[in-house]
Amino acid sequence: MCGMCACAADARRPFFRPANRNAGFTLVELLVVIAIIGVLVGLLLPAVQGAREAARRMSCSNNMKQILLATHNYESAYKRLPPGWTEPGNGKGWSMQARILPFLEATNLADNVNFGFGYTESFVDVDGVSTPIAAVRVATYQCPSDPGDQPRMGDDGPEYYKLNYAANAGVWFVVDPRTGEVGEGMFHPGRYFKFRDCIDGLSNTLAMAEVKGWTPYLRDVGTVGEMDAPEFAEDVCNLGGSFKQNTGHTEWVDGRCHQAAFTSLFPPNHRVACLQSGVEYDIDFTNMREGRDPSNPARTYAAVTARSYHVGGVHAGAMDGSIQYVSESIDREIWQQLSTRNGREIAQWP
Repeated sequence: MCGMCACAADARRPFFRPANRNAGFTLVELLVVIAIIGVLVGLLLPAVQGAREAARRMSCSNNMKQILLATHNYESAYKRLPPGWTEPGNGKGWSMQARILPFLEATNLADNVNFGFGYTESFVDVDGVSTPIAAVRVATYQCPSDPGDQPRMGDDGPEYYKLNYAANAGVWFVVDPRTGEVGEGMFHPGRYFKFRDCIDGLSNTLAMAEVKGWTPYLRDVGTVGEMDAPEFAEDVCNLGGSFKQNTGHTEWVDGRCHQAAFTSLFPPNHRVACLQSGVEYDIDFTNMREGRDPSNPARTYAAVTARSYHVGGVHAGAMDGSIQYVSESIDREIWQQLSTRNGREIAQWP
C-alpha cells in the first residue's frame, strides 16, 4: 500500500519542464537570412535578365532571317528585288516590307493590299474586326526587345504600326526624282534591282538592319540641290527642318527612308543628339520626304541610323541571307562600304 501511496504522491508532484525557449528566428538571424536572400536575388536577377535578352535576340534574329528569305522568294518569283518605295500618285508609297507579305505567310493581309492605291484601305480579320491596313501588326516586323510594341494612334483609333527591320538605302543620298538617280543601297524609290546589280557581292552587301520604332527626326528642309553629308553627328542638328518627336519608323507600310529604311552615314547605335525645346533627342534626319512635294522635286538625303535595344550592337542581314550581330564600335568606313552595292570596295564583315 505504501508503494501505491508513493506512486500517488509522485503523480501529484509537478512535472519538471526545462525553460521554454523561442523556436523562431531572432532579429539578428532574420536580418542575416534577408541579407543572404538579397545577395542571391542580386546574383540571379542579371542571369535571368541575360537569359531573357538572349532569347529575345534569338527571336529577333529569326525575324530578320524570315524577312531575308521572303525577299529571296520574291526575287525568285519576279526575277527582281522589290523597290524600296513606290508612288501610287497620292503620296502613300508602299514599302518593300509590304511587297514581300505573300512570302511571309501573310497572304490574308497581302490579299487586301492594292499597290495601285495608297494604304488607306482596311483589313478585316477572321473575327470580322476591321483595321486600317497600315495599323495591322505584322509580328515578323517586331523586335521583342523594343518596348514600344503598340499602334500609333490617330483621331479615329489605330492608324499605323511600327517596324524594327529596315531596308538598306545607302549612305546619304537616296533619290533625285527629277532624273531618277538613286543612291548606293539595294532598296530605293522606283528601282527594281536584281542580284546581278550587287557588284560588291551578295555576302558583302547589306540588305537590312535593325531600327528603333518611335524615333524622333527632322524633316523637309526643302533643299533642291545637292547637300554635303555632315561629318559629325552634331552637324545634323544645324541642317534644320521640322521636328517630329516620335513618329519615325512607325509606319511599316510607308517605304520612305525615315519609315522603312536606314542609311549608313553613322555606325549602328551612334547617338545623333539634338536639343529641341530644351530636351535632348537621339534623332534621324531627312531633308525632303520622297514624293512629298511634286511641284518641288528635291533630292532626298537621309541620316537614318541603324539602332536597337540590344546591348552593344544591331542585327544586320546581308543580301545572301546571312545575318551578323554588328558591334556599334564597327569602323564607320567599313559600315558604309557594306551598305553600297557597287562601290567595288573589299569590305568584309568584322
